[in-house]
Amino acid sequence: MNGGFTFRPLGLSSDSLMLIAYPGELFMRVLKLMILPLVIASLISGSSSLNAKLNGKIALRTFVYFLLTSLLNAILGTTLALIIHPGNPTSNDVPQTELLRDATLNKAKTVSLMDSVLDLGRNIFPDNIFQAALQQAHTVYVPKEPSGALGNGTELSQTSTPLTSTSVNLVEWSEQNVEWTRIVEYRSGTNSLGIVFFCLVFGTLLGTIGRKGYVVVQFFSAIFDVIMKMVTGVMWLTPIGISSVIAGKILSVDDIGFVMTQLAWFIFTIALGVFLYQWVILQAIYFVFLRKNPFRFYLGLVQPILTGFATASTAAALPLTFRCMNERLKIDSRITRFVLPIGCNINMDGTALFIAVASIFIAQMSNMALNVGQVVTVILTSTAASMSSASIPSAALVLLLIALSAIDAPINNATLLFAIDWFVDRIRTTNNLLGDCYAAAVVEHLSRNELKISDIDAYYKDDDVTSDDQCEQDVNGKRKLSFPNSVILNVEVSTPVSNT
Repeated sequence: MNGGFTFRPLGLSSDSLMLIAYPGELFMRVLKLMILPLVIASLISGSSSLNAKLNGKIALRTFVYFLLTSLLNAILGTTLALIIHPGNPTSNDVPQTELLRDATLNKAKTVSLMDSVLDLGRNIFPDNIFQAALQQAHTVYVPKEPSGALGNGTELSQTSTPLTSTSVNLVEWSEQNVEWTRIVEYRSGTNSLGIVFFCLVFGTLLGTIGRKGYVVVQFFSAIFDVIMKMVTGVMWLTPIGISSVIAGKILSVDDIGFVMTQLAWFIFTIALGVFLYQWVILQAIYFVFLRKNPFRFYLGLVQPILTGFATASTAAALPLTFRCMNERLKIDSRITRFVLPIGCNINMDGTALFIAVASIFIAQMSNMALNVGQVVTVILTSTAASMSSASIPSAALVLLLIALSAIDAPINNATLLFAIDWFVDRIRTTNNLLGDCYAAAVVEHLSRNELKISDIDAYYKDDDVTSDDQCEQDVNGKRKLSFPNSVILNVEVSTPVSNT
């Protein structure tokens, strides 16, 4: 980061900026390369090691935790925005061209919250598992051509360009009064929700067929172990990769001082909310449930936090998160393989905080007086939208438009936030990542009795899982398991000899 600010006065060329950011680009590509096999292997091997009843209990606890923490973040963000008032109307003295840079957004048709929820269901239940690895479903609105439009020479023209790197369903049309038609399309990007759902069901049922599925379980366990060894090698590149990513992003911003000062109060509100959640609320949750020092747990996650901040993606930091949770913090791997991949897709605590603050901020900038009903709408919409967010950079900007539409706030002012989202996105990503890790710790503690019972059941089912070719004879001719980390107790009963 210091290097980015140091090189700014030099006025480097675009080629120089590309070379500075190139190591970071390779670092992110390697991390993203391992995401899909890591998620598939971890979920199948993790869910197959637990029985279906235990999987259901863990899934319920995980979902309830994610829902409550997302709601808590939305409430926290709304409260801070109403107290600090970052969108003071006096801040409307920014250049008019900046506010109206995308005034055409008012003419556009945005997806509703219902569309987002329905898209969530479509992605959870994909119709093609191979397509889910490459594309995800989403709703778009297209104008319905009026009858006789071609005969009258009236023609609709599409003139808008994407607002961000993510796909935003906004289109500008020359006709003012256009009837819109809802259609479902596919866009590029991994459908993580569909893959997670399929792997959970597949792994759970795989664990119920006994020894017939043993080879498949071991196959995915081996894949997981190989990916984690690859992660160990990538960790040596973390300092160079993170420094390159951050320096390249800082150097690519045209006027970083103007951007920061223009929306300083908004950035401060987001940062304060993240600080309160990470250092007060999360630590209190950890201490209440586990009765242990929460800051020791936090410090054990420094490397994933830095990776998440640099890449602005919880999914990109997932390999490092697995390694720290399993090896350094000693969280049960059956829980981490279950909770962390799901958390990457539906637990977006920082996104809920961002959407709530941004909605109130834009409403304040527009001199809107929000009533109690609208404030509650912001909280609920932020919570629901965050749980349908993708674990990719800047995905929250698309969901922000849904929240603004819910309270009838002008969405054209949302373009102001695009200039600083590269920085705010990194801040809120650390919230998302830590929320997943603390959820795994809490769920493991709540499930400790079930995990012990599962261990006992697994021991007594050794004869069902282990076939003769999976055992070897020891020197005494007794059966001995060839599985790692397994134990067989040999109990010999002797009859007492009478002294008479």
